[in-house]
This record gives sequence, C-alpha cells and structure tokens, in this order.
Amino acid sequence: MPVPLAPYPTPPVPYTPPANGAQSQLVCSGCRNLLLYPVGATSVCCAVCNAVTAVPPPGTEMAQLVCGGCHTLLMYIRGATSVQCSCCHTVNLALEANQVAHVNCGNCRMLLMYQYGARSVKCAVCNFVTSVGASASTTEQKFHN
Repeated sequence: MPVPLAPYPTPPVPYTPPANGAQSQLVCSGCRNLLLYPVGATSVCCAVCNAVTAVPPPGTEMAQLVCGGCHTLLMYIRGATSVQCSCCHTVNLALEANQVAHVNCGNCRMLLMYQYGARSVKCAVCNFVTSVGASASTTEQKFHN
C-alpha cells in the first residue's frame, strides 16, 4: 500500500535549460549523488554507482517529496500519482496540495497527513487510528494489530 508523504508539496519547478555551454544537474537514481550533465543530454551515467538516470525533457515540471521509508528526498515529474524510492523501494503517494489534509493524532498529537475523503488515518508512530470528518473528535479508537 502506498505511503502518504511530503507534508507540504513543493511548488512547480519548470525545467529551464542553462545558457549555452553550461551544465545542468539532477540526482542520481542509484546512489542519490548530484550529477552534472551537459545541456541536451537525454541520460547521465553516474561515475560512482554506474546507474543511468534519465534527464527530464525540457519544460517538464518537477516536484519533490520525502520518502516515508528511508526519508530520502525524491524528485519526480509533477502529476505522478506515486513514486517508488530507488533506495528502499517504498511506494510513496505523490499528492498535490489540494488532495491532502492534516490532522493531529488523537493519541500522541503527531501531525498526520491524509487524502481528502478518507474516514480515518493511522498514526505511524503510535498506531492510533484517528477518525476524520464531521465526527472526528468523538470516534477515535486504538488500532489493534
């Protein structure tokens, strides 16, 4: 099941090629090192881990989120519904700001993020299930697993 992440989605970052002869940068899909590449390249091979990372086409809007499994910063093409972490392979939900809501856990008060329309959200820290919506304050229960 996908893990909701990134409490605050990043604003759109349009790809803008640098001036002639300049280089651009992206994060290696293998080892997460910063890679520099010449403008016009379609992919970049990492000198550290030999992973080949595709370069997004010009005009592509990128977004970022923090992986819920290993807390690595992930970069993805805006509009994607999920992003798999290349480090721990966790599948993360990539929700836009208008698709998510926040509530404090009814037990430990941790700020939780959930998708609009959900009836409840389970805290990853204490496993407490907090109901959300019209009757959120009266129907909290402990999740037993």
